[in-house]
Amino acid sequence: MNLPPQVTQRAFERLSEIGAATDGKALRVAVEGGGCSGFQYEIALDEAKEDDLILEGAGEKVVVDSISLPFLANAVIDFTEELIGARFVIENPNATSSCGCGTSFSM
Repeated sequence: MNLPPQVTQRAFERLSEIGAATDGKALRVAVEGGGCSGFQYEIALDEAKEDDLILEGAGEKVVVDSISLPFLANAVIDFTEELIGARFVIENPNATSSCGCGTSFSM
């Protein structure tokens, strides 16, 4: 069964830290063709649009457009802080392989 993506509490907290909702923005997670492995994630602050799925928590929003949604079924959107830097990451069970860059995958 395909479920919408989940957003971790840590990701919502990071959006709160950067004041996304205060600026009327949401974290947009989209899937586009391209990248080293065939598809790539596009992650940006954006305004919610009419056909978006809106995931809410801690007063913040993460939005996914209807075209990207099937690619992100059952995925987990998280925020990680590592030595190389802090970033939003997507754990996607639909991806059969991914690239070292962390933003590109194939299905």
